[in-house]
Amino acid sequence: MAILATVFSIMAKTTPAILPALRRHLQQLGENIRLARLRRGFSAELTAERVGISRPTLRAIERGDGSVSMGAYASVLQTLGLEKTLTGVAHDDVLGRKLQDLNVKARKRAPRLKRLP
Repeated sequence: MAILATVFSIMAKTTPAILPALRRHLQQLGENIRLARLRRGFSAELTAERVGISRPTLRAIERGDGSVSMGAYASVLQTLGLEKTLTGVAHDDVLGRKLQDLNVKARKRAPRLKRLP
C-alpha cells in the first residue's frame, strides 16, 4: 500500500504556467460567461446543475481559471446556448495563412496542356 501511495505522490497533477496575456484572455472569457449567465437569469446553482459540474468549478470558469478543462468551458457555453461561438476560435488564422504562403513554392513553368486526340 505504501508503494501505491508513493506512485501517486510522484505522479502529481501539474498545470502548465499560464502567461499573463493568456490569463487576461481567460479572465475575459470567464467574465463573458458570467455575464451571459446573469443576462439569462440563471443562478450559479442552476447552471452548475445543468452542466453537471460543481459550483466551485463554475466559479473557477467564471474567474477564467486555466486549470479547468476545455470541456467544462464548452459545456457551460452549451448550457447558455452559446456553443456555436466555439467555431469562431482560430477561424481567421492570419498568421497561420501567412506562414503557409511562405512555404508555397512557385512552379518554374506552367503545367503542360493535354493534347486532345
